[in-house]
Amino acid sequence: MTSPALPPALDPVDALLLDEAPAHLSTVAVFDAPALVGPLLERGAEVRVFCDDLRDARLVPAELLADHPDELGGAACAMARLPKSLGALDEIAASALGRDDVLFLGGGRVKHMNHSMNSVLAKYFTAVNASLGRQKSRVLRAWGPAEGAHSDWPKIKRHDDLGITVAAHGATFGGTKIDPGTRLLLQHLAVDGADVLDFGCGDGSIAVSLAKRGHRVTGVDVSWAGVAATQIAAAESGLDVDARWADGTSSLADGSFDAIVTNPPFHRGTAKDSDATLALFDDARRLLRPGGTLWCVYNSHLPWRKELNNRLGRTRVVAQDPHYTVVRSQR
Repeated sequence: MTSPALPPALDPVDALLLDEAPAHLSTVAVFDAPALVGPLLERGAEVRVFCDDLRDARLVPAELLADHPDELGGAACAMARLPKSLGALDEIAASALGRDDVLFLGGGRVKHMNHSMNSVLAKYFTAVNASLGRQKSRVLRAWGPAEGAHSDWPKIKRHDDLGITVAAHGATFGGTKIDPGTRLLLQHLAVDGADVLDFGCGDGSIAVSLAKRGHRVTGVDVSWAGVAATQIAAAESGLDVDARWADGTSSLADGSFDAIVTNPPFHRGTAKDSDATLALFDDARRLLRPGGTLWCVYNSHLPWRKELNNRLGRTRVVAQDPHYTVVRSQR
């Protein structure tokens, strides 16, 4: 991993988390909150960090990073940015266990918090309460590990109607369900050529389907949970998928693929963010061999057909329902 970028500035959530932390810290587990690392080190704490998003991980010194969330168990205090997904919060809470006096602190914007988060924490801790709000932010506190509490991640599910097995960690998009857009794509997918890229591989549903059809598949995802889930899903089916933790496609060689298949992201956490998707559309011409194709499914209100026409080549609608559109673009 490259050297970390400049540390991010503290926003109201990070500042409140630091204020809620005990004055004297020994060991601290930090989940998805790279801005906390510097201030915690300045307090003399021993810090270990796990970030699901590679863009966050790059902000942290490599020697502090764990390869798996479970490696952070046993710290006196666990601090996290509350994720959008309850599954992600569930796995973070489970990973924070390991000692009887652990204190868990999860911070978020009030508008993105809900009582279901308290219920998730109550699976693992006997006491849960919330801080006072400040600057539209709040911290959930949890302590007293519940008897018998343990992690049941990752999860695996067989989908007999599609003939595939998928997997999920807590932060894997969609969990072990196959979302309707992906299902529509798989029903109409007809890829030519040997080498295929699955961009945003997630639970492995697209990558495993392609590998099962005999393609050589490379999967990329900026989410560790997506890459890990794809690797598990492929192994469960006895298939080979080269799943990589990557921010975009710049590390992939020119002319590597006969096809690209994607159910692309348009959020980062709770914020809308289409930058990664548009960057893929721009880079597809470089990645695809002459005559190669890009298959994409997206929410029908999004302007992706127009963008693909302009950025890659002629794009036609293959399938459409009231919510999703599947298109095929020719390089």
